[in-house]
Amino acid sequence: MTRPITLFTGQWADLPFEQMCQLAGEWGYDGLEIACWGDHLDPWQAAEDDAYVQGKLDLLEKHGLKVWAISNHLKGQAVCDDPIDHRHRAILPDRIWGDGDAEGVRQRAAEEMKVTARAAQRLGVDTVIGFTGSSIWKYVAMFPPVGQDAIEAGYRDFADRWNPILDVYDECGVRFAHEVHPSEIAYDYWSTVATLEAIGHREAFGLNWDPSHMVWQDIDPVAFLWDFRDRIYHVDCKDTKKQLGNGRNGRMGSHLPWADPRRGWDFVSTGHGDVPWEQCFRMLNAIGYEGPISVEWEDAGMDRLRGAPEALQYVRDLAFDAPDAAFDAAFSSND
Repeated sequence: MTRPITLFTGQWADLPFEQMCQLAGEWGYDGLEIACWGDHLDPWQAAEDDAYVQGKLDLLEKHGLKVWAISNHLKGQAVCDDPIDHRHRAILPDRIWGDGDAEGVRQRAAEEMKVTARAAQRLGVDTVIGFTGSSIWKYVAMFPPVGQDAIEAGYRDFADRWNPILDVYDECGVRFAHEVHPSEIAYDYWSTVATLEAIGHREAFGLNWDPSHMVWQDIDPVAFLWDFRDRIYHVDCKDTKKQLGNGRNGRMGSHLPWADPRRGWDFVSTGHGDVPWEQCFRMLNAIGYEGPISVEWEDAGMDRLRGAPEALQYVRDLAFDAPDAAFDAAFSSND
């Protein structure tokens, strides 16, 4: 069942796609989880231009790489977000931002998420990873008080906006893997339950499991895998280090930048944090996950050219296959 280990290109989109392929191939990655920004992948071109698609596939093959999933977090974020503001202007292309009218941005972002399914199909890929955005994340602090009716309306808004997108995914034979992440409609255990209920547990919508977002919230990433085992459509390997024991650092981050020692937690390169990776990989074996394991490299305190190859080796050492037979089977004998 040896699973391919890939590298997510989102944090490398400042590099040309060809250079990204060269680096990943030299390090020994099996493939890329390709981000739909920078010059790495334009979903509109991929959905319409055979030569463009073939060019991407040829570059991957040249460097001994494959693609099993593509990601469009930035456009997905804008589908449900409220407010739409300067933060979105900074991450969205002009064709999505348009005149900045909030509802227009949401609708254009939704159209791109549909097109992304078609791009995935053309690339021979069956999984798109991304964010959903959320109209109710702004209420997470719960003051001024918010009635349950407003929260329920937020889940309805998500379903109303994403069901038409997921219809296209069904047509294309592609699945959407939502990354459970603060600022999204599903950001912890119970919000994930509510999100799946909001869309009637339709199969087109599953989860991208990234334990780094669970550890600092004190959610057990191993139990999460078991409980949502039928919805784990993709796996990202990113780590988090908690720094909460000094009586000063807060879980909410204190508006401090990454790598600031006053933060209560920080993203770190895989293997340098508090994610119980061996338990996680054993659970992935237990639930029968056979898809790619994608290194999402984020560490503001380490050079990425060191961190990415180191993370690959760390994951290869721990992401062992389940045995073909139970160890106690050797005790049985017909002699």
